[in-house]
Amino acid sequence: MRHVEIRPLALERLAPLLEPERRLRLRRLIEQARTLLGGRVVWNISSTAQGGGVAEMLQTLIAYARGAGVDARWLVLRGAPDFFAITKRVHNALHGDGGDGGPLGELEHRRYQDVLDDNLIAIMNEVRAGDIVLLHDPQTAGLARGLAAAGLHVVWRSHIGRDAPNARTEEGWAFLRPYLEHANAFIFSRADYPPPWIDPRCTWIIPPSIDPFITKNVELAPEQVRDILRIAHLCQGHASAKPVQFPRRDGRCETMRHHHGLLVDNVPAPPLEARLVVQVSRWDRLKDMAGVMRAFADHIGELPDDVHLMLAGPEVSGVSDDPEGAQVLAECISAWRALPPAAHARIHLACLAMDDVDENALIVNALQRHACTVVQKSLVEGFGLTVTEAMWKARPVVASAVGGIQDQITDGENGLLVRDPADLDAFAAALRRTVDDAALAARLGGAARERVRDEFLGDRHLIQYLDLFGELLGASAAA
Repeated sequence: MRHVEIRPLALERLAPLLEPERRLRLRRLIEQARTLLGGRVVWNISSTAQGGGVAEMLQTLIAYARGAGVDARWLVLRGAPDFFAITKRVHNALHGDGGDGGPLGELEHRRYQDVLDDNLIAIMNEVRAGDIVLLHDPQTAGLARGLAAAGLHVVWRSHIGRDAPNARTEEGWAFLRPYLEHANAFIFSRADYPPPWIDPRCTWIIPPSIDPFITKNVELAPEQVRDILRIAHLCQGHASAKPVQFPRRDGRCETMRHHHGLLVDNVPAPPLEARLVVQVSRWDRLKDMAGVMRAFADHIGELPDDVHLMLAGPEVSGVSDDPEGAQVLAECISAWRALPPAAHARIHLACLAMDDVDENALIVNALQRHACTVVQKSLVEGFGLTVTEAMWKARPVVASAVGGIQDQITDGENGLLVRDPADLDAFAAALRRTVDDAALAARLGGAARERVRDEFLGDRHLIQYLDLFGELLGASAAA
């Protein structure tokens, strides 16, 4: 079990982005949080501190909670590869996917529980009765019983789900049910996600959020974007002599390093003046990077010659809780190498270094801002944080109409949705619309940024958390 140290951030820094009434509500939130949670610790427990949307979101929410005077802390599980293979199997099942095809039987239950029992021993040295604990995703569900028995208020949050259950989702929920029955409350990103055996009175629907001020989303001038991509060798051209400075989460300012070898096979980077279509995500089959590549390659003759595609994911050894990443990346590389020369030259696979998460975030920020269109062709998606990030940067987004993406994008208003994520022709047609029609792309991008400001910033997220905590503690006092 590992502590993740988080520096407090003032929630008030969101105020300039908000309307007056919302700013007032934010100030009330800070006062109410201090009163309600004084003397308690709000614990978050997750499977990793980097490499995914959950970790990024916790970095921000915990920092803001601490800045508001709440004692919020973060613990990360320790687990062996076989444990994460089991939890990845459950993760895929909740998405309705067979994953690696392995079982979720008695042996898997025993191994899963053994690892979490070992973690629970370490956790019990930290927590105390009356604290609140947020357990994130399948990796942590087995902690619920022990923590509830110790007198903590246990909330389990699922960041994944599927709108239409199938046999796989039922298998995944059956695996988790014995553990989750001990939780006091549940959080899902969409109302369609909870299984029927979870009491609706204990269920909260709280979509994720982003922070506009972290390195991944902070405003960058066009010349900064160009220099970042040149220094990372993700676009051709010489960087200016001026070094690129970026803010770290701990408040320090750092100089960006020069990177080499981020592009697979060290192929030539796209020209800086090329129009770049970008998907940023994990190397996960459900993100369908291979499908994006096929759609682009199959329709490359219909796209202007200056349009290139970049699929950017993490360097797979830097993501500890996703054992499938290396295999998916290898499959994508193999398919990419087999493309005809014309497509091969205009499609680029990038593995972004994870040894410095702040610098990684800076590069992602520049890629999304440089993109003419950001795509997210997920087969299923609990909630697309990369979609929200691109929308905040006023990029036109083309995405699958699956899961939480449907709550983020209204088709034709602030992005374009493809109803069937397996329909490569429809995906390519939507992409061409944003490439061919500059006015449409600008209109979608502008509306997208406003949508994020209205619905997906941290103040809304924390207000919903506080409402949940208030009800939990009120119910406890009444009992």
